[in-house]
Amino acid sequence: MDIYQEAVDFLESHHIAVEAEAEVLDEDVFQEEAGSCLLSPLHLHILDLPETPTSCSPEEMLERRLVVLKGILESEEVYLRELKALLTPMKALWASAGTSQPVLSSGQVQTVFYQVPELRDMHQSFYSALKARLSAHCQTEMNHSGFELVVGDLFLKLVNHIGLYGGFIENYEKAVEVVRKCTQSDRRFRTLAQNMTSNSQDKTRTSYTLEALLYKPLDRVTKTTLVLLDLLKTTPEEHGDYTSLQEALRLSRGFLYGINESSQSKREVTLSPGIRRQLMRDGFVVDASDSERSLRHLFLYTDLLLCTRLKHSSRGKQDQYRFCWFLPLGGLRLHLVIEQERSPETHVRLYSIRTKMYHLSQQLRHHTGSLSSRDRKKLEQMELMLLTLSPVYRLDLHSPSGKSHTFRLSSLYELEEWREAIHKLITDNIETVPPDLLTLTSACVKLRMTQQPPLHSSIPGEDEEYLCGTLSVAIHSACGLLQPACVYVCVEVDGYEFYDKQAQTHSSVHSLSPHWEQELSFQVDGARELRVLCVSQSDGEGDTVLGKAAVKLESKSLNKRWRRQTLHLGQTELTLSLKYCPHPLEPPSSTAQTHPVFCVPIETVAQQEGVLVPHVVRCCVEEVESRGMDEVGIYRISGTTSDINTLKAAFNSNLREAVTRLRSLDVNAVSGVLKLYFRELPEPLIPTELFQSLAAALDIQDINSRLVSMLSLLQSCPDPNRHTFLYLLHHLQRVSDKQNVNKMSCMNLATVFGPSLLRPPVVGQGHSGPTVDISQEVVVQVQVVFFYLQCNNLPEAQTSLPHDTDGEDETTHM
Repeated sequence: MDIYQEAVDFLESHHIAVEAEAEVLDEDVFQEEAGSCLLSPLHLHILDLPETPTSCSPEEMLERRLVVLKGILESEEVYLRELKALLTPMKALWASAGTSQPVLSSGQVQTVFYQVPELRDMHQSFYSALKARLSAHCQTEMNHSGFELVVGDLFLKLVNHIGLYGGFIENYEKAVEVVRKCTQSDRRFRTLAQNMTSNSQDKTRTSYTLEALLYKPLDRVTKTTLVLLDLLKTTPEEHGDYTSLQEALRLSRGFLYGINESSQSKREVTLSPGIRRQLMRDGFVVDASDSERSLRHLFLYTDLLLCTRLKHSSRGKQDQYRFCWFLPLGGLRLHLVIEQERSPETHVRLYSIRTKMYHLSQQLRHHTGSLSSRDRKKLEQMELMLLTLSPVYRLDLHSPSGKSHTFRLSSLYELEEWREAIHKLITDNIETVPPDLLTLTSACVKLRMTQQPPLHSSIPGEDEEYLCGTLSVAIHSACGLLQPACVYVCVEVDGYEFYDKQAQTHSSVHSLSPHWEQELSFQVDGARELRVLCVSQSDGEGDTVLGKAAVKLESKSLNKRWRRQTLHLGQTELTLSLKYCPHPLEPPSSTAQTHPVFCVPIETVAQQEGVLVPHVVRCCVEEVESRGMDEVGIYRISGTTSDINTLKAAFNSNLREAVTRLRSLDVNAVSGVLKLYFRELPEPLIPTELFQSLAAALDIQDINSRLVSMLSLLQSCPDPNRHTFLYLLHHLQRVSDKQNVNKMSCMNLATVFGPSLLRPPVVGQGHSGPTVDISQEVVVQVQVVFFYLQCNNLPEAQTSLPHDTDGEDETTHM
């Protein structure tokens, strides 16, 4: 329907003259322009109608006003029925999305019904309040004049939330596209989408299509300004509502103007023929250009980056922005800093804020009715403090003019999105026209796509789909790298800021197919999304994000069993597993929990890490195989004591730091720390109780019988011991294959490792068998390891526990 003509008909029905316009609007609410679908401009001067001379008395105006209000109420009732009809299939479609044969995917359901429940709630609240006041006025109408009926605050409250329509309008094209596509491809959805009904009070049914119902909010928002204007014209200036309605009309016009400005922003400044300044991205970041950290609203235009400070205005007034700095994109250099440690003082402050947030959130959750809006505001303020203090990832910006600025984010995923968006515009070589900074900053409130900082505490209500408990992520391996690299995986979760929301694996060895088999664990509260990034680590050149993906977390699809899946992060494929255990959460801890690995039973270490071969063993072996296989005397010549102790302390506190140190220290220090690990095990890798049986098996003359006996004894070892021993044996066999270079034969390696891997029982500690003298003890230790090293048919070692116990592998393309 022609919106302009609809507006004219509406005004003429209320006896308000409208001058004919030379240009009218396009027929559709969304017009095609330059290949994209944008909101048709609603020319605001059409709404600035000339004053109509009237000789009506205030009493007559108030009578007309009451008629207008009753008409608005009836219109709201019809609109609510239409929204209810639109939302009717949503619950069933959500339920279907979790089945093996969904009508729509969960993402498609979210797209189709985006912001509709919020719009329904907003108008339901407005309708109920307006109906109550009109009913109360009608009951006492004989005793009061129309001046007692005050509704301006209701319209002002409605318009203050009209920004919800902005998200709906921005999403409308996508929603219609999903509806049309699925109507053609799915018979079940076609039946649903073409047969929707709404029931009126007189039990009559009105039939709609789903697409027609999706248009209703667009139709409604265009009428809001017209209705307010009509109501204002029937309200005497001395009425208590007059000022409120004026403000509501101003805000409504401003919203429509902002929508039009954002859709027409491409025409603001001409940079080159066919290229115009356009807002590409905006969001809240922490500006760290000065010594103090400040939360700022950053706007990325086609040719420049603008940093502003948001100043929230009082109720009913428009927000304002203050200019901070800007940088032209031409020649801008970017430097992404992946990791930076927080100071001890910052850790203490973060712990204090998180603890207060946790307790206040628990009170809000369990005593919703007894806490004031002041407490909720306090929770938001504490979350804002965390947003400012917690970021450790930063992006440095260097302009050819010598100006430099830095901004930080807590999320590496979001920071990489910013870097990609800026880098793409830089490589496009777009020229910069000197901006009118006052005009550009003033336009931010109309052009912005992000209204508020990303505060989890501002999300209304509780959602059973949110995760609350322990989320475990096992990172297995990756493939598809274009060139060998040392790669690590960064994992992020959202939700409340009570706990650490990022974790990283250790860096892999230089490889085309890195593997980690590392388990990361998160305490989550309100988590809805998991973000994963593959990052290439290079010395001196900074780290580079190879690919990233986001995965929606749904409690109904996660449980205590591992679910294995493959993510496509651009050209890189990453295999991981997820499991989730819901439970009430404890208050945040002041320090990160660490688990030492040296001098700890191997079964304990393996259980802590969720593996069969401890990370310290695998990382040291991988590093030796990467750069120590040709080292003469590897494992015989030890590194310096200080380097070995440094690595030992690192493995006991931080695996990622330990692996980083492995890369820089002498390879003999790496081999030395591996030997030290086995030497300091409280119980030897080969259990003490097998010593006598292994010694006896060595005396078996028949080689085949001896092999069967030795392998049988090995099979009787606990799983972590057996698989770690097999993993080490296969590695030492590969070392001995290069004995012509490194001079380490199987006998030399057995001599080095035998005394650490196998020990005789100690008299008086439960041992009642015959004792072995020291010379025979060493011979048995060396000969047992030597025998296994000579075996050509050793079983393969399994490094990690199986994580695919919950069905087949899933593949997620991102």
